Amino acid sequence: QVQLAESGGGLVQAGGSLRLSCAATGRTYNYNMGWFRQAPGKERELVAGIKWIDEDTYYTDSVKGRFTISRDNAKNTLYLQMNSLKPEDTAVYYCAAGRIRSYSHTDYDYWGQGIQVTVQV
Repeated sequence: QVQLAESGGGLVQAGGSLRLSCAATGRTYNYNMGWFRQAPGKERELVAGIKWIDEDTYYTDSVKGRFTISRDNAKNTLYLQMNSLKPEDTAVYYCAAGRIRSYSHTDYDYWGQGIQVTVQV
């Protein structure tokens, strides 16, 4: 069983930065971890993913070069560093854990409660 809790969201001006954290409890070392987001009226999409055990990372095209996913094994915490934020990055962001490397939210088994990120023009 894995439990996830996000923190670090909020309101930021366009061009600014935020760092999201996801504190995990339980055995995450063999999971793929992902950051997803969902804007009103849109489907939940993968933003970035990382395999806990070997740091293999993957990103959706719209955030490449701006967002960085990482994890701290000692703290059992996942991070998403978001730079050069744009208004279209506004969404509820979720941390998730799944058994396979996937861009689909249906392949992830455990979810955090979500946290709002709002980017103002």
